[in-house]
Amino acid sequence: MQTFISGRLVIGDSVRRTATEEELRIKAEKVAQAKVAFYIHLTVYILVNAMLIGIWWWSLGPTGFPWFLFPLIGWGIGLAAHGVGTFAGPMYVERQTERELQKLRAEQQKK
Repeated sequence: MQTFISGRLVIGDSVRRTATEEELRIKAEKVAQAKVAFYIHLTVYILVNAMLIGIWWWSLGPTGFPWFLFPLIGWGIGLAAHGVGTFAGPMYVERQTERELQKLRAEQQKK
């Protein structure tokens, strides 16, 4: 159960300070910047690889070895990692933070 007591969010037996509007804005801005950076990366990936495919087509045609696949796949792996870091990373960090907090609280209660 979640309740607010004196500006604090109480969840079960733990107490968290509620984030101020400025703190929320800073966090939202960081997330937005990460998403914009990913979309820029995606756009550059598409444009450059389209250019490489065009060069391959113009120079060798469809009968030539499709060498453009090497940068397409290699860079695609990096782009996928960037996407996971951008869209799933914050949730993962939050889960890990909660786990570490629980460990620290358990250790503190043992003392």
